[in-house]
Amino acid sequence: MTRITEPARQIDVIRETDVVVVGSGPAGLAAAIAAARAGVDVALVERFGCMGGNITAVGVEGFAWYRHEQTIEAGGLGREFEDRAKEMGAAVPESQSLSYELDSEGFKIVADRLVEEAGVYPMLHRQFSAPVMDGDTIRGVITDSKAGREAILGKVVIDATGDADVAHRAGAPTHKTPVEKMMAASVMFHLAGVDKRAFMEGIRNDPQSYKDWDGGGEWKIETSGKEDDMFSPFIKKPFDQAIRDGVIPAHLTTIAGTWGAMHDTGELTYMNLIQLEEIDGTDPASLTRGEIEGRRQIGHAIEALRQYMPGCENARLRNLGMTIGIRDTRKIDAAYDMTERDVREQGRFEDSIGIYPEFIDGYGILILPTTGRYMQLPYRSILPKKVKNLLVAGRSSGGDRIAHAATRNMSCCAVLGQGAGVAAALAIKAGREVSEADIGAVQAELARQGVRYT
Repeated sequence: MTRITEPARQIDVIRETDVVVVGSGPAGLAAAIAAARAGVDVALVERFGCMGGNITAVGVEGFAWYRHEQTIEAGGLGREFEDRAKEMGAAVPESQSLSYELDSEGFKIVADRLVEEAGVYPMLHRQFSAPVMDGDTIRGVITDSKAGREAILGKVVIDATGDADVAHRAGAPTHKTPVEKMMAASVMFHLAGVDKRAFMEGIRNDPQSYKDWDGGGEWKIETSGKEDDMFSPFIKKPFDQAIRDGVIPAHLTTIAGTWGAMHDTGELTYMNLIQLEEIDGTDPASLTRGEIEGRRQIGHAIEALRQYMPGCENARLRNLGMTIGIRDTRKIDAAYDMTERDVREQGRFEDSIGIYPEFIDGYGILILPTTGRYMQLPYRSILPKKVKNLLVAGRSSGGDRIAHAATRNMSCCAVLGQGAGVAAALAIKAGREVSEADIGAVQAELARQGVRYT
């Protein structure tokens, strides 16, 4: 590989703060708000022009689609995201659960409001480029933007990039799932022009359940059995018929998935139908391929729906997520890596920073929290090794393959993010390094913020 050498240059420090949060998805948004509510100054760095991450930029509107009558959850900011969206007219009932689907466009405004109310300093349109290091201690981050390279310094940095970008470049040990074993990436889309009456009548006439997911390929799944006969807004038959009739290419057998809500306005939202294998979210060439292929497959999917799905005869594309959805890349080697046993057998930890229901969704496993079982999330799982003053919240927290199928979910990321934000704030106030945070004090502040951790 040919290389060039950049000349040394000085970089302006444009902000000095207590906590720098990098990434404003469910984890980063929760971390920033929680830290600010705990009484420290916070800067929230985001590469796009809106906050919300997977909710807004990708269009994953089903924040808590696992929720049923006996589901036990942490509450806290994750639930507040949903409640505020309802209050602000940016949420509707979700089709398969006792939750509300977040409107991906409206939630941009919800996130703005929450950040403003908390006193967080938003720094949009800034792409993380490099950590600012002092030996093994992180002192801030360098970003690239229309303004060039800028530095933002903080006493604690929270990596909520989803890909452990900050931790990886700071020298913390990480591991990445081999691309051939990564969970599929998805390009989300929303439809307009759907006849709600005809669509819902079609669903009632041929209701799908979670056992119908077991159709081979991406849809070969393991359940606990209790999920099998529960209703699922699953669509696969139209695409199978389209392949048989030559309407879409025969190799596109992975086009299938779920819809989120059918609106009175004719909008059919949160269409999670495109499953793209071997897309590496840390490789821009791979991401480019995935974005273009995803949009191509959406065209095929819409044509199949028009021909074979009741109510969709006049459907048209309303909008796409503005970036591809990635489920699986890097994770840190944390002070404690969660295990399959932890997420399947209700793991309990003295340093819990929140609970999460027994919800596993990934790597061919689907277990829904319908019986009141839940696990605790340990603080040590967001503590990277070898780098001081850094926390890693969200799907890149420490854990094995099956643990990741649970903790990667947006609502769990919010729990981990809120724990990270509180721990960062209290460590700063106490003059401690985050690895020495007073867990009792952290748990007390989380409880004050409405989080259940036991």
